[in-house]
Amino acid sequence: MSKGKLLLVEDDKAIAELLLWHFQRQDFDVRCTPDGEEALLLAAEEVPDLVILDWMIGGISGLEVCRRLRRGAETANVPIIMLTARGEEADRIRGLETGADDYVTKPFSPAELVARVGAVLRRVRPALAGEKLSYGDIEMDVGAHKVVRAGRTIPLGPTEFRLLRHFLEHPRRVFSRERLLDSVWAHDSGIEDRTVDVHVRRLRLALNEGGLPDIIRTVRSAGYALDLEGIG
Repeated sequence: MSKGKLLLVEDDKAIAELLLWHFQRQDFDVRCTPDGEEALLLAAEEVPDLVILDWMIGGISGLEVCRRLRRGAETANVPIIMLTARGEEADRIRGLETGADDYVTKPFSPAELVARVGAVLRRVRPALAGEKLSYGDIEMDVGAHKVVRAGRTIPLGPTEFRLLRHFLEHPRRVFSRERLLDSVWAHDSGIEDRTVDVHVRRLRLALNEGGLPDIIRTVRSAGYALDLEGIG
């Protein structure tokens, strides 16, 4: 089972091949590109769990790629680790202020980078660290197929359970109906976009029973997110 989907943006072929070998050896699913424009296209096609981004790449810079990923509705919360030879404090601050979650300077240890990626993913995707997920007052025991909100057990059907699990694995990230179809329904060609709305509505009704606030945020023309900030 894959530990996560990575997008590696690195124009040094030797470094890219070295990192690809290390990450695949640790069961990560890796897509690679040396080009900033292609990186944005790949991220739009399939949102990665984490981006490893070289600052100095062909075309648009890694810094600009980072900026655009942060502006995208579906990629705004994807963790980004900046990988660069620019080690000055001012460069590090600039990278972090642009939206990078971590900053690794060259030369670096591939094993340390793999460890950093694992640590970041465990923070943002709790499912990678165990079988219990939580966000706000919602708790899910995946193994026991049990969901509790505010101390009350929430009965969910199989599809609503999978949908909530996906949201809990990626809190605050906005998913379009198409992305949810790919992730929750696994490319079932018989499912339509409208079906997503039906199951989100069912999940909302179950989670909000008893007058609890709606934790699922609808983003107009973009999709849905599990987000405490949507609670007024």
